[in-house]
Amino acid sequence: MLKIYGTVMSRAVRTLWAAEELGIPYDLIATDPGTGSRSSEFLKINPNGHVPAIDDNGLIVWESMAINLYLAEKYGQGTLWPSDIADHAHIYQWSFWALSEVEEPVMTAIMNKMFLPEEERDAAKAQDAIKRLEVPFGILDRHLQGRETILGKQYTIADLNVCSVVDFAMYIPYDFSPYPALNNWLMAGMNRPAHQKVLGLLQG
Repeated sequence: MLKIYGTVMSRAVRTLWAAEELGIPYDLIATDPGTGSRSSEFLKINPNGHVPAIDDNGLIVWESMAINLYLAEKYGQGTLWPSDIADHAHIYQWSFWALSEVEEPVMTAIMNKMFLPEEERDAAKAQDAIKRLEVPFGILDRHLQGRETILGKQYTIADLNVCSVVDFAMYIPYDFSPYPALNNWLMAGMNRPAHQKVLGLLQG
C-alpha cells in the first residue's frame, strides 16, 4: 500500500489530494515537518528532511511535484494524466511554474504574517511578497480566461499541482477579486470532493 509521509498542514496536502483524486488506498504516516522530518528514521526515507515523501511498494520518492507527477502517470492514465505527450509538456511546465513563480512569495508572505514569532515578522517583506504575486497571478488569470482548466480540456494533475500552491495564498489572506478567471478556477478546485475529503482529515 502507498505510504505518504507528512501532515495535512504541510506540502504533503497536495500528495494526499492527488491520492484521493486517483482513488489510491494509502496510509498517512504522520510526520511533523519540523521535528518528525529530522528523525533518523525519516532521514532514511528523505535525507533532505522534508515532507512529503512516499513509499509506493518499496519505491521511495520525495519532492511533492515529483511525487504527484509520478502518481498521476502511474495511476491516472485517462484521468489526471492525459495520453497526449504535448499535454505532458504543459503539465510539467505549469507544475514547475507554480514552484518557481508562486510558491516563494506566497510562503514569504505567510511566514511574515502568520507563522513566524511576532518579533521576527517583517511587514515590509510580507507586503513586497504580496506585490510580487501580481505578475504570476496575472499570467495565470489571462491563461484561464475562456478555459475551465489549465489545459482547456479535462481536469489534470496540472490543475491540482498549481491549485495546491496558489491556494496557500488564501491564508494571507489574498484578494483574488482582480483575477476572476483564476478565482473561479481556484474555487472549483478547492470544492472538488477529493480536496474536501483531505480537508476533512483536519477534523480528525
